[in-house]
Amino acid sequence: MVHSMTAFSRQETKAPWGCLQLELRSVNQRYLEPHFRLPESLRELEPVFREALRTRLARGKVETALRFDASETGETLSVNGERLTALATALQEVRSTLPDAPMPDALALLGHPGVLESSGLDLDAIKASATALFDDALNDLIDGRRREGEKLKALIDERLVAIGELVADVRARMPEILERQRQQLKDKLDALDVELDPQRLEAEVVMMAHKADVAEELDRLDTHVAEVARQLKQKGPVGRRLDFLMQELNREANTLSSKSVVADTTRCAVELKVLIEQMREQIQNIE
Repeated sequence: MVHSMTAFSRQETKAPWGCLQLELRSVNQRYLEPHFRLPESLRELEPVFREALRTRLARGKVETALRFDASETGETLSVNGERLTALATALQEVRSTLPDAPMPDALALLGHPGVLESSGLDLDAIKASATALFDDALNDLIDGRRREGEKLKALIDERLVAIGELVADVRARMPEILERQRQQLKDKLDALDVELDPQRLEAEVVMMAHKADVAEELDRLDTHVAEVARQLKQKGPVGRRLDFLMQELNREANTLSSKSVVADTTRCAVELKVLIEQMREQIQNIE
């Protein structure tokens, strides 16, 4: 089943100790690229979240933003003296080396990790709740990616049908096109009033037909279209494979265009490339 890489989920939970809000955002990316913004008191949950993303997602840039608002009755704040002293010592060394460097104010120092500590909170309960919230958000995100993927698949299927119709049209008209080219060559020779050996004329016609023959390109287009349709029905990530198939489809469309001997086949080749490019843009969002 096709999954998109674009989705969003927002989950929230409230308890006596406060409120947790979590947002997951996912956009297209060649590989899985997770980013986290977590409160310092819950920073140790990052490896758990990272592993969950790695297990359930294959591609996409995924941003995780967790916000924790403690209740006024459930938390007391205190300054970690050792941490603050170590920070002050480090700042003094910086001042001695760079006397003109701006120094942070007291509020900025309190915002440094580990300086301001909270107490009176059941961190184990908060972490368990945050983990459950993340699982809910991830499930919702994956559902969103699946729904978006179904829409992308429908758009690609429409274009596959259109490509198949164009290929069938060119294939059906090739005998007529080749015969028209043969007649045009004969008419030019008749207009010049030049006698040409019939065998030589036939050889020229065969050479012309060989240069204009696109049967192999049409066969490969049909094969690639069938493979794209098959990949769209597979389980697991298929985005990279589909991207490769778009390159192959475009290659055959370019060859068809270069072998074109009439305006009709040139027009078909252009329409093919437009449809292929439209599919390629959609496939960029497929996992």
